[in-house]
Amino acid sequence: MGSRARTVCFLFFLLWVLAEPAENSDFHLPGDYLLGGLFTLHANMKGTVHLNFLQVPMCKEYEMKVSGYNLMQAMRFAVEEINNDSSLLPDVLLGYEMVDVCYISNNVQPVLYFLAQEDSLLPIQEDYSNYVPRVVAVIGPENSESVTTVANFLSLFLLPQITYSAISDQLRDKQRFPALLRTAPSAKHHIEAMVQLMLHFHWNWISVLVSSDTYGRDNGQLLGDRLAGGDICIAFQETLPTLQPNQDITPEDRQRLVSIVEKLQQSTARVVVVFSPDLNLYDFFREVVRQNFTGAVWIASESWAIDPVLHNVTGLHRTGTFLGITIQNVPIPGFSEFRVRGPQAGPTNQRSTCNQECDTCLNSTLSFNTILRLSGERIVYSVYSAVYAVAHALHSLLGCDHSACTKRVVYPWQLLEEIWKVNFTLLDHQIFFDPQGDVALHLEIVQWQWDLSQNPFQSIASYSPLQGQLKHIQDISWHTVNNTIPVSMCSKRCQSGQKKKPVGIHTCCFECIDCLPGTFLNQTANEYDCQTCPSNEWSHQSETSCFKRRLSFLEWHEAPTIAVALLAALGFLSTLAILVIFWRHFQTPMVRSAGGPMCFLMLTLLLVAYTVVPVYVGPPKVSTCLCRQALFPVCFTICISCITVRSFQIVCVFKMASRFPRAYSYWVRYQGTYVSVAFITALKIVTVVISSLATGLNPTTRTDTDDPKIMIISCNPNYRNSLLFNTSLDLLLSVVGFSFAYMGKELPTNYNEAKFITFSMTFYFTSSVSLCTFMSVYNGVLVTIVDLLVTVFNLLAISLGYFGPKCYMILFYPERNTPAYFNSMIQGYTMRRD
Repeated sequence: MGSRARTVCFLFFLLWVLAEPAENSDFHLPGDYLLGGLFTLHANMKGTVHLNFLQVPMCKEYEMKVSGYNLMQAMRFAVEEINNDSSLLPDVLLGYEMVDVCYISNNVQPVLYFLAQEDSLLPIQEDYSNYVPRVVAVIGPENSESVTTVANFLSLFLLPQITYSAISDQLRDKQRFPALLRTAPSAKHHIEAMVQLMLHFHWNWISVLVSSDTYGRDNGQLLGDRLAGGDICIAFQETLPTLQPNQDITPEDRQRLVSIVEKLQQSTARVVVVFSPDLNLYDFFREVVRQNFTGAVWIASESWAIDPVLHNVTGLHRTGTFLGITIQNVPIPGFSEFRVRGPQAGPTNQRSTCNQECDTCLNSTLSFNTILRLSGERIVYSVYSAVYAVAHALHSLLGCDHSACTKRVVYPWQLLEEIWKVNFTLLDHQIFFDPQGDVALHLEIVQWQWDLSQNPFQSIASYSPLQGQLKHIQDISWHTVNNTIPVSMCSKRCQSGQKKKPVGIHTCCFECIDCLPGTFLNQTANEYDCQTCPSNEWSHQSETSCFKRRLSFLEWHEAPTIAVALLAALGFLSTLAILVIFWRHFQTPMVRSAGGPMCFLMLTLLLVAYTVVPVYVGPPKVSTCLCRQALFPVCFTICISCITVRSFQIVCVFKMASRFPRAYSYWVRYQGTYVSVAFITALKIVTVVISSLATGLNPTTRTDTDDPKIMIISCNPNYRNSLLFNTSLDLLLSVVGFSFAYMGKELPTNYNEAKFITFSMTFYFTSSVSLCTFMSVYNGVLVTIVDLLVTVFNLLAISLGYFGPKCYMILFYPERNTPAYFNSMIQGYTMRRD
């Protein structure tokens, strides 16, 4: 025998035991097609009824579940409204069989009763495609655990089942539950709405309480998975004790509740998320009130988000702010009046049933009618739309037109196919089932109010499952001092530019540390580490971005630049004047003794060197760097080489010509002066080329060590080393020139240039060494201005120190600028030597 046959045999046995006395139907309305309704009218069971040899629990003489009766009335209202509608299922009468499932205790018997035929028997068949059970569809029950139990039976027969409030994501598995549909969003959307609500108010440190049943475990797991690695941390999670059948709360469970509330008191988490059926919460919240635990934000799952009895617990309003996730309110015209009308149906058969009369149902509903009316139709609309979904499917299956339907046998699998296809508008809301069998109704965030004149469950936000977004968030009346938003954070949010340093195992617990200067915090990339600014940028302490470093270079508007520029202009003009004077007195002995044609080479190069001074001002470029590192050094070296060679030549004429006449004759014949200058110039050019190739001509930037906000832009990153290399030849020439000048200190006055050359060369030598020493200590623009100042002074030392005295003699002592005077000075020198 196959597994399906064994299952049918087992069901047949159960039906013989449980379903034979059809006395579990609380409310019955005959019709052409019956709907089965499963609702929780009583929260627990007391007593048992004996059916043959098996004891079956019955719901009797216990606390009335007002919301369950309210939902049952919604199904009755929808059926009667459809029966009175001439356009939907015309000439067809819908009936119903409604059963109190006593929360979770009475699920099997009703579903077997619905599956049985009129004779309460289920025949063994190989194929049930043509089997017709007592009802064409089942509406309910309300909680996931009961729905799972019922669906396991109904799915074997493909009998359509539409639940109105069970949200477990396991019910989306159509391989396991092919006949199950829901007129409520899945748990995934409820969880997402909760998370977005907590993120909106910056609550990242929460406590979670779950019931020990499937509902609590599954939703607690879903919330944990959603928050894994996110911005919200669970401080702790506790399991609430579940009430057992036929028992009041045990001492152990009572002590468990005391411990949980004490733990809540001690925790710094002020937001408490509770996933539990309302049955487990009455004793819990009484304990919360008893321990005077206040100031919390309670986030209710849909199972108790709008429970009127729990809302009525004495002193509950003092415990904090209550926010709940529930289905949106859709007003149903006429239902508020219908709710308080008692059932007119009589007993199902001649035998009395356990809850047939439901004496307390109407009285309890009347006592809570105000709160039910003000709170609106939320889950009620889910029941209402479920009935209409079946009705529209029947309308299509029976081929109904505006006046009549073709009444025929309806098989469960046929109706199930049509229910999947329904798409209609009901009270301005579109009703259709997605591929997982859910209707995408909007969710609402409600706040509990205790003002009798207001809605006890005031809507403060909405959530769209299709968009996955929380919106229309309104002001909330917080139960805090000055109506301030409660704070529930393990660690306060870090200020801008502060990184997080984890403390403990929770990502929400951390220390805030300022990002150091030169670093910034990019929260989108990594909020636990500060990133380093790019090389051309900088940041202050505790910054979230970097700013461009200020480029530092010599600028024209600065006072030192202006002073040096004036000195350079003075040097240029004085050199130009000297050139003119020497040109006009070119044939005089004074000019010829100073070097003759070589003087014009020196003066021209000095003028070129003065024109190079402006390239030190402004941001360096390749062209300006070339002038600094090549043109100016070459010009300056040629000038020094001319002075050095001139000193050597004078010494040779007066002191060495007689001793080395042949060498002197070669020197004169082959123009030793110009050859020497050319050789030194070539050597300088080679030095400059090597230096430029080694360091490059492209400007470079480096950080100012004294002020990191500044980037020093220069031609050479190793400027001091490059300066030493480029000036080494010049320093050598200055020493040699100084030596020859010293050797000629006893020459005739007109040829004795020792003191002028000594001044020029000594100044150059000491200034160059001082500049290198200065550059080893300081950097930045100050080095550039000192370098430029030393350069101008060196040029002035040659212009005025070497050529200045000669111009003075030419202009103010013309009598000494004659051949006769020069010959007399030479004769006097010769006589002294003899």
